[in-house]
Amino acid sequence: MASNKLLHEELYRGADKLAKLRDVQIVLCGAGALGSNLADNLARQGFAKLRVIDHDRVEEHNVGTQIYGESEVGVWKVEALRNRLFRACGVEIEPVRKELNAGNAKSLLKDAGIVIDTFDNSASRALVQQHVREAKLPACLHVGLFEDYCEIIWDEAYRVPKDVAGNVCEYPLARNLVLLAVAVASETLVEYVLEAARRQWSATLRDMVISPMEGRVDGPPLATGDPA
Repeated sequence: MASNKLLHEELYRGADKLAKLRDVQIVLCGAGALGSNLADNLARQGFAKLRVIDHDRVEEHNVGTQIYGESEVGVWKVEALRNRLFRACGVEIEPVRKELNAGNAKSLLKDAGIVIDTFDNSASRALVQQHVREAKLPACLHVGLFEDYCEIIWDEAYRVPKDVAGNVCEYPLARNLVLLAVAVASETLVEYVLEAARRQWSATLRDMVISPMEGRVDGPPLATGDPA
């Protein structure tokens, strides 16, 4: 008997389109607020080839905005995410418990159909962009947020922002903004795979506005896009 776990997505998009999603190799940089929730969302939409890069452990302050629970505090994020997604929907991600750096970027991002950058600092975001461009990888989507503002931008139009002063993990952040950014990013990725469209967006939570972006639009700094 065929699996029914993606029944609603299949009825909405069609079985042939879900097959396209299953075949795309996603490399997700970061497993924090954006990364963990985005991985969960993509797996439940039909993406099945997910490599996730992160070298942090789950901390107590992660529980409010990330997918992890109190029982996972102290566990490596990629391992906790791997266990959660397999139990939830049978998707076996490729967990990479390493810090992305100049020495391993080539091997860790290899074969990527789409690279997704959700890192929380400018140096890591710049490294992703540099390697994606040098290796001429097919596509890279940068997802970031700050306070009540988020952006979803394809690499061609992306400029690496400056880091925000202070502890990257300690700044105002609403869970609903994380989920809003994840929803918009997920649909952007699906649209790219199915229709080869590269749309990009900004959104603000307080007034609940989602706006299309033409190229890079200056806004709040987003280097802290995926809180540690």
